[in-house]
Amino acid sequence: MGHKVSKKGIEVDKAKVDLIFNLHVPSSMKQVKSFLGHASFYRRFIRDFSKVARPLTNLLTKNAPFVIGESCVKAFEKLRSSLVLAPIVQPP
Repeated sequence: MGHKVSKKGIEVDKAKVDLIFNLHVPSSMKQVKSFLGHASFYRRFIRDFSKVARPLTNLLTKNAPFVIGESCVKAFEKLRSSLVLAPIVQPP
């Protein structure tokens, strides 16, 4: 995500929040890795991050078929919404 530091204090970078909000469900292994990499930066703020992200991380295991199922879509939606909600993007 990102924050801007100015005279007003710390502000959320609106462009980056909009980018996360408008993301589509990943359709390749590279996109899943990228999303999980960005999301894991904020993992301590997302309750049960590893449990929520498990369907997506299972896609990255060796010799596993890459099939985006309903559980993967739900996991992506939950993580995406957790990243754009106020507790994550607002400064303390």
